[in-house]
Amino acid sequence: MTAAVANAAVVTGIGLVTPVGRKAAEVFEALTAGRSGITAVPEGHPAFGWLPAAGIAPAIDGREVLPPTETRCVDRFVLLALAAADDALADAGIVVGRDVAPDRIAVVLGTGGAGLETFEQQSHRRLERGRPAVSPYLLPGMLANMAAARIAIKHGVRGYSSAPVTACAAGAQAVAEALRLIRAGEADVVVCGGSESSLHPTIAAAFTNARALAQGWDDPGQASRPFDARRNGFVLGEGSAVLVVERAEHADARGAAGYADLAGWGGSTDAHHPTMPRPDGAGAADAMRLALRSAGLAPGDIDYVNAHGTGTKLGDLAEVAALREVFGTGRPAVSSTKGSTGHLLGAAGAVEAVVSVLAVARGELPPTVNLDDPDPACDLDHVRGAARTGPVRAALSNSFAFGGHNLSLIFGPPSTRATRYQPGEIR
Repeated sequence: MTAAVANAAVVTGIGLVTPVGRKAAEVFEALTAGRSGITAVPEGHPAFGWLPAAGIAPAIDGREVLPPTETRCVDRFVLLALAAADDALADAGIVVGRDVAPDRIAVVLGTGGAGLETFEQQSHRRLERGRPAVSPYLLPGMLANMAAARIAIKHGVRGYSSAPVTACAAGAQAVAEALRLIRAGEADVVVCGGSESSLHPTIAAAFTNARALAQGWDDPGQASRPFDARRNGFVLGEGSAVLVVERAEHADARGAAGYADLAGWGGSTDAHHPTMPRPDGAGAADAMRLALRSAGLAPGDIDYVNAHGTGTKLGDLAEVAALREVFGTGRPAVSSTKGSTGHLLGAAGAVEAVVSVLAVARGELPPTVNLDDPDPACDLDHVRGAARTGPVRAALSNSFAFGGHNLSLIFGPPSTRATRYQPGEIR
């Protein structure tokens, strides 16, 4: 590889906690093999009897990521984020103060619902036993900024930090903010991503009553079916994904290897409806065009799109309309990994950013699980049945959210001298 481009942003670390595994290689191999992490909710889980199927992430004991005295009333979304961030920093080989100055590293960690489960539990305690029963640790355990704050506290990060809460676009927005910080010269390293843990009765009831969830599937693994003619809603999932995004010159100086460059981003707002996307996909198309402009690329340069693709009738059709508008007849390969993971809400965009990074790095495109009979109205170049292999010049990842928030990210080959995978190496 050539020397790093000035202020290029490269992904040097990945951390994951997902329904299909924790390690990057494990997760990507599950996705490319077409395995589903969606299961029936077991007895004893808070969502048992409330959700017919869910993407359940591995358990995280608070003592894995925090001192025992600090685990009181810490919501699961914070624990998931800490576990993913620890793994991402270790993967990047970064110790704050040794490999990067504390004021030159930032944390941006998005979430949709934050600590709603903890809030609900404490509300029940108040109703049953009165004010004295409410934990004094409630707010520092469940506020939306606490995942970012806990990561910063644990690792000694003294640079910029923030917590996007743009619903299902929050994880992608966090990654986009990392690119902005590096391009502006405000950080050398950014720990970014998303975390969500919303598998509990009230959220399940709300989505069920809104008729948004997939229903009627005897096999839970078949319930999430993006773009399929038989799709009838999405499946709730949980998890976290954290990326270490680094100025490529900084990575080169410490001999770090890059997975892929974060080459561009675009954001827009539908200004249409609190929950429904614009049927013509105009807002989503704007985000993709802005991402292409940010990356200095043309539509024909994109070989793969990791679609938002939730499996809802309206959402899938709106995204298809946007993809047609942007790419015309020169359509890239498209898949939605929500068929395997379910919809991780505020963490979805970060997980799918990692998938896009690995698609570029490894030259492999994961299929859309359960896409047995593509909806004729969703006529795209679907990756289905099996993974595709071959060089990926650039990958685009889409995230769209309640409120009309649209985020698109673009990833390309790493501009660092050292790379995690050699060009053309597929494994």
